[in-house]
Amino acid sequence: MTSWDEIRTAFQVARLGTVSGAADALGVHHATVIRHVDALEARLGVKLFQRHQRGYTPTEAGRDLLEVAQGADDRFAQLVGRLRGGGEGVAGEIVVTSLASMAPLLAPALADFQEANPDLVVRYLTGERLFRLEYGEAHVALRAGSVPSQPDNVVQPFLRLRMSLVGSDRYAARWGWPLSEADLASHRFVGLDDTEGRAPFNGWLAALAPRERVVFRVRDDGAYLAGIGAGAGLGFLGHLEAREVPGLREVLPHRPDWVVPLWLVTHVDLHRTPKVQAALQFLKERARAWG
Repeated sequence: MTSWDEIRTAFQVARLGTVSGAADALGVHHATVIRHVDALEARLGVKLFQRHQRGYTPTEAGRDLLEVAQGADDRFAQLVGRLRGGGEGVAGEIVVTSLASMAPLLAPALADFQEANPDLVVRYLTGERLFRLEYGEAHVALRAGSVPSQPDNVVQPFLRLRMSLVGSDRYAARWGWPLSEADLASHRFVGLDDTEGRAPFNGWLAALAPRERVVFRVRDDGAYLAGIGAGAGLGFLGHLEAREVPGLREVLPHRPDWVVPLWLVTHVDLHRTPKVQAALQFLKERARAWG
């Protein structure tokens, strides 16, 4: 049977990246940390870490272990909090995930949340991958589109994000502005290389302009924004993000069917932990200010 002490030690090494950091966190000698990690790797028959001069980097197996151990650690902390009468403190680590396009909106809010809770470390992970809350990969997920339906998740409405069709002054200098929806068929667009985008504005645009008019195609949000700014084409941005980017303007009036619903998603096992509840409350209050 695998020792929980060994798993807990490997978890701290993966989280902190060094033997000395894990030893300090656990209150043990660094030789004990090395012995536990070596024993666990031998017992499992896989390498959990790549050793280098700067410390330990988890392998794919090590990352899997970290995700599972993080969930177990959070559940144990939740249990301890209940046994001690509720555990009011907001401390430790919280992982929040979203699409990268939400970062201009969420990063300032999460920075303020961390400042209000100085004993908490915020890990904000962005990307297209759907993080598995049931395996403890994240505490709070911001998801866009239709209502998430994964079992054992708690789903709450967060924000109805108003999208704007925007273009840059550089684009207008070359191609002019569309004066109506009928003009769009002769204009140029920035879009995703993936043709299966499910955002409501994609379907609306496809009915008015052929795919061939999407002349600048990208795979990530950073390149998408850069393409619009460079004048490669028109594109859709959240209105809060668009108004913060110099040189962009809204080219057609907003339509209600461009709105993208956003959802706050947590796993039922961690939903009521103090740090998750604090994060949810903070983000909901901030969303009210965003309107």
